[in-house]
Amino acid sequence: MKILGIDPGVATIGYGIIDYTGNRCTPVDYGSIITEPHTPLSERLKAIYNAVSRLLKIHKPDEMAVEEIFFAKNIKTGIMVSEARGVILLAGAKYGLKEVNEYTPLEVKMALTGYGRAEKPQIQQMVKLLLNMKNVPKPDDTADALAIAICHAHTRGRKAKK
Repeated sequence: MKILGIDPGVATIGYGIIDYTGNRCTPVDYGSIITEPHTPLSERLKAIYNAVSRLLKIHKPDEMAVEEIFFAKNIKTGIMVSEARGVILLAGAKYGLKEVNEYTPLEVKMALTGYGRAEKPQIQQMVKLLLNMKNVPKPDDTADALAIAICHAHTRGRKAKK
């Protein structure tokens, strides 16, 4: 099963595609989508939609998982990221995914480390370890997207056993 994990944003959107077979996760592709600053938001959202649609078309994932946003300080940034999440969810729906799974940062941390207050370097090291990688994927958004995909794989596996 192929899973596309996405760490949403407006400037940098991380993506990670893994193959989940049995209880093993293997990286397929990962990276980030970058939008240009000083570009109108509508153009940035269009670029995000097009890039995610391309990923869906090329890799044909079976499922997609997106991080839920949590913001407390900057509401304007939170709204822009919510808009980006909207076009990401739309791309998944137009591709034909029946359900796009969403996970909070706490759920991702728990799934990867068993500790909800794990720091970013701990998550990155677990991504590296679980995917048998030589280095931590960069930028951070990419590692986060892979963590979201792994979280979904593990959560999905637990749900299937019940």
